[in-house]
Amino acid sequence: MRELLRSTDPTIIAFATALLEGEDIEVFDLDVHMSILDGSLGILPRRLMVRDADLFIARAVLRDNGIPTGLE
Repeated sequence: MRELLRSTDPTIIAFATALLEGEDIEVFDLDVHMSILDGSLGILPRRLMVRDADLFIARAVLRDNGIPTGLE
């Protein structure tokens, strides 16, 4: 698995997850429980992971929809 996106914004995580699942790309959300522990401070980012084989197309989907990954 490879990291695709890291963000403290839950709306970006939700939007990216919906886009990727719409393209039949399996997404695994890491650090969900850690981000809940910080309350509403937003200091602990959540990460979206995808399979190595899906990384290229997943980056393209996010880029085409204006979501910068910052990990390329």
